[in-house]
Amino acid sequence: MKTSEIATLKTWITESDNIVFFGGAGVSTESGIPDFRSVDGLYHQKFDYPPETILSHSFFYSHTEEFYRFYREKMLPLEAKPNAAHLALAKLEQEGKLKAIVTQNIDGLHQKAGSKCVYELHGSVYRNRCQRCGKQYPPEFIRDFRGIPHCDCGGLIKPEVVLYEEGLDEACIDGAIRAISRADILIVGGTSLTVYPAAGLIRYYGGNKLVLINRDETQYDSYANLIFRDPIGTVLSQVV
Repeated sequence: MKTSEIATLKTWITESDNIVFFGGAGVSTESGIPDFRSVDGLYHQKFDYPPETILSHSFFYSHTEEFYRFYREKMLPLEAKPNAAHLALAKLEQEGKLKAIVTQNIDGLHQKAGSKCVYELHGSVYRNRCQRCGKQYPPEFIRDFRGIPHCDCGGLIKPEVVLYEEGLDEACIDGAIRAISRADILIVGGTSLTVYPAAGLIRYYGGNKLVLINRDETQYDSYANLIFRDPIGTVLSQVV
């Protein structure tokens, strides 16, 4: 990490009051939550079905018990705590500098850190709804239920996370686009920028302060004004 680049980012943040952060799974790896595509990520682990299959709309309804077995084991890290990145972003929001977080994560750690304006593109494990009557249930109910979780009315409960074969929430997308398009600084962290349509949202940024914080190269590196290969928490804690 170059001192000059940290100094530049710090100056940008000091002078801005319209920052937006766009994040992916890499934001939460420092909290002990595995990502999907790295060497030790979920997609490289061995299950009876590929994770992409298990986490699909059709599999949820055709193999509901198998879905929930995987979901409870791999998708409900309810004990995880916010890391330095989450805390730094929450502080920037409290200072009036950060206007929004756009996240592909479903773990709720940004809210746990204190962030208020969070666009959860792929939903949240903290919202679970009965498919029959619409009653909401907390994630602890899903975690502790034996077998397939059902509502008091008998209806099937489904997590409000966006599965493969499902579309993103239009209101969430619209809010994220508005925030990104108005931003002075767009900080992108912990995402390979390969999952669409979410990754395509950064194209709505028209400014000249695009910051990428990611361990590996992305297809947007050539558009970035600053690039860091260090952990997100390490970078942000030096500039906030």
